Amino acid sequence: MTQSHPRISKAVIPAAGLGTRFLPATKATPKEMLPVVDKPAIQYVVEEAVAAGLDDVLMVTGRNKRPLEDHFDRNYELESALQKKGDAGRLAKVQESSDLATMHYVRQGDPKGLGHAVLCAAPHVGHEPFAVLLGDDLIDPRDPLLQRMVEVQEQRGGSVIALMEVAPEQIHLYGCAAVETTEDSDVVKVSGLVEKPDPSDAPSNYAVIGRYVLDPHIFDILRRTEPGRGGEIQLTDALQQLATDEKIGGPVHGVVFKGRRYDTGDRGDYLRAIVRLACEREDLGPDFRTWLRSYVAEEM
Repeated sequence: MTQSHPRISKAVIPAAGLGTRFLPATKATPKEMLPVVDKPAIQYVVEEAVAAGLDDVLMVTGRNKRPLEDHFDRNYELESALQKKGDAGRLAKVQESSDLATMHYVRQGDPKGLGHAVLCAAPHVGHEPFAVLLGDDLIDPRDPLLQRMVEVQEQRGGSVIALMEVAPEQIHLYGCAAVETTEDSDVVKVSGLVEKPDPSDAPSNYAVIGRYVLDPHIFDILRRTEPGRGGEIQLTDALQQLATDEKIGGPVHGVVFKGRRYDTGDRGDYLRAIVRLACEREDLGPDFRTWLRSYVAEEM
């Protein structure tokens, strides 16, 4: 396809959740600030957006989320102390987060669901297509999912969602897509969506994961969307309308992701993510892998 659509430059990161699965750690600390090795989870997400060319980032926050803003702001006292010590390495790491992107913030207020959080971004996004990245899903930078989604949206228009094949018995944990094949092996046409279906009712085992590239018509639909599952305004319900009526805002396509994904919203997967990423670090990996092998051999 040679059709060209508007270039995407804005990313929206909903970050207003309470993080109840990680209590008591998240009683006073946003779950997005929990470290994955030595960097907060939210920084990985912002870095992913920037790597895809989206350096205008809006974070949708809530109460007690001020540490998110502080992390991406300058800390002159800390920088000065590191400079006086001659600690150039740590100084560079501190400055990295504040130089990543142009950051903006808006409060969600009432926690009415993901669809409502996305709607809070409407004044900032305007009439441009935009990306949504959920902070619980970390995508390995060696598997550039978001870049591929942006490419597909610019070629085909409409909206693009990230899909991943899961075991049928796991599909009730996700939004699920009914799909049709296209000429691209990693791209499918989405004909319908359902939020967390019973496995017996699921149209496929293609699960929606936390990356979206959305047509701005989604905002008009979200304004009219009634609360759905869990009493919340579901983004999946709005995307279902787009998928079944292309005249509203173009088609909905899915990019089928087969790379490395870390779910930091689940305690077990959060620990596995730390271990996997630490093992792959040049500065930590060799010693950590040696210890891990010894631990497993002795304890298991």
